[in-house]
Amino acid sequence: GYTGFECNASSDVTLEEDLLRRDLTVNAIAQDNLGNLIDPYGGKRDLDNRLLRHVSGAFSEDPLRVFRVARFATRYDYLGFTIASETMVLMQSMAKSGELSTLSAERVWQETKRSLLEKTPYVFFAVLNEAHGLSDWFTELENNLDAALATLKTAVELEKTANENGDKSATTKAKACESNALETHTLIIRFTALLSHLEEAEAKRLCDRLRVQNQVSEIVILACKFRDCLVNTSNCPTKLLELFNGCDAWRREERFTLLLSAFAPYAHRKGINWQRQQKHIKNALTAANQVNVQDIIATGVKGPEIREALNHAKHTAIAALNESFKNSLD
Repeated sequence: GYTGFECNASSDVTLEEDLLRRDLTVNAIAQDNLGNLIDPYGGKRDLDNRLLRHVSGAFSEDPLRVFRVARFATRYDYLGFTIASETMVLMQSMAKSGELSTLSAERVWQETKRSLLEKTPYVFFAVLNEAHGLSDWFTELENNLDAALATLKTAVELEKTANENGDKSATTKAKACESNALETHTLIIRFTALLSHLEEAEAKRLCDRLRVQNQVSEIVILACKFRDCLVNTSNCPTKLLELFNGCDAWRREERFTLLLSAFAPYAHRKGINWQRQQKHIKNALTAANQVNVQDIIATGVKGPEIREALNHAKHTAIAALNESFKNSLD
């Protein structure tokens, strides 16, 4: 990680000198014993004007501050806060210097995670893009950023609609369990939405670079790997079977259900009736799960032929369901 800090722990450091080394003026306000504000760098004025402005040139000593300011801009976007133009210029200069690449993956991912859980998470990446700060850590997003941010915004809107409608989905169930479960669920949905336009190899590369935890990255990578299957499954038993086998939906049904939820923003952006499509996919999985391997073995097949016969039987079960599904649309 980054090690170019200058530290001064001397008791001779005055309060004003200490405040001078803070990142933003709004964070460089103190209060004395009588309740009077000590505000040598105009933090109160910037609060009133809803401006995020760096205190001094010391801001550039820690490249993580580029990500922190992007996170603050995300957190307070709903209040109308913006980044001062001179601070954005400094952030751009820091990005150009290459020092963002010296940060540890853990610190960057921590800022990213926290931003993804804010009300307007797409602001974080828009700010980084304006600061030329995507190339070191989010290279894969640069070529299709507009689509990525639009899909992330859709994820937020779908969450809001579900909450307003009192939806009893996985989000609601997670909320009933504990806040950490809800946060993880939200993180998975939003990060998948952000990366859902990428190819599998690109998504994996980005997740590996940031050292994203497996619980999150595996859903993202599956969504990118099986994007075409998820979009085009309705009339194709072969694609559905490929999807179920590839995602190990037979043994990891809970993870597969989460994948379907995480894919909703992308599907919505593509104009797909995802509620109907998702229901059909789940019904197809249920139908395929009705196939009993013992019944197949009882027919006399052995060895490698068992798997082939099992897949054939599952394919037949899905095809029968597909026919019913198509008839229901006529």
